[in-house]
Amino acid sequence: MRIDCSAPTRIDLAGGTLDIWPLYLFHQPAVTVNAALSLRAHCRLESRADDRVVLVSDDTDERVDAPSAAALDFTRLPLVARLAHHFLAASTAPNDGAAGVTITTRSDSPVGAGIAGSSAMNIAVASALAAWTGRHEGDEALLTLAMNVEAQVIRVPTGVQDYRPALYGGVSAVELGVTGVRRVGVNLDVDDLERRIVLAYTGATRQSGINNWEMIKRHLDGDPPVVAAFARIARIAVEMRDALERRDWSGVGRALAAEWDNRKRLAPGVSTPEIDALLAAAGRAGAIAGKV
Repeated sequence: MRIDCSAPTRIDLAGGTLDIWPLYLFHQPAVTVNAALSLRAHCRLESRADDRVVLVSDDTDERVDAPSAAALDFTRLPLVARLAHHFLAASTAPNDGAAGVTITTRSDSPVGAGIAGSSAMNIAVASALAAWTGRHEGDEALLTLAMNVEAQVIRVPTGVQDYRPALYGGVSAVELGVTGVRRVGVNLDVDDLERRIVLAYTGATRQSGINNWEMIKRHLDGDPPVVAAFARIARIAVEMRDALERRDWSGVGRALAAEWDNRKRLAPGVSTPEIDALLAAAGRAGAIAGKV
């Protein structure tokens, strides 16, 4: 038996970091606006003739070989290992009585590129394992599992926005309120958006989970500039959604520029001389806004 699965990465257009609980509760109405990319995370599950569980990362050339899912120790390839343990430790794969499986992963996105590659991989692997074991999780259950397992791996709170484009694709408004989280598809021809965006990789990796947690701690401590910057970002995200829905591309550009300005105030180290030079070159070529 073999199952192949993939899920898209994403860019966030406005409202990033607001999607981490309880931050969005302090800035109502709160929304994160994002778009799925054609860069995807891929996984393949293949039956084995034995009971071993083998994890293979084509991106890092790592291989984990365990006698069973219960024996996985999470120290290497921890995200895939935790998902495999969750789905397989109390289950048998449909392979003529053998419970073994090889899980191979690869990503179109560089590691640490900041476009939610790990979250896309999370959704791809979890979806494949759910099908493999016959545990057809509902969307919300799968999203909750993905968020919680990733938090176990990165050891800081995770946001909710990254898993929605991975699961649903398209352009999304992720509404964040006191009654919960709701993903609403933005009624937009994605070709119109694609024609107006250039996605560039800076060559530098980042640990977004750790960076976001530092900002959240400062917000919870009542740091006035941080609280004010997040309040502005919340307003900008609402403006971004409205501009997209009206196909007001100048308005989209203004919102993107304003989001980037406030993002730099929150985390001055988010930009570098190389990134500043890249954005300046884009501006000279006619771009009206850019952001990391």
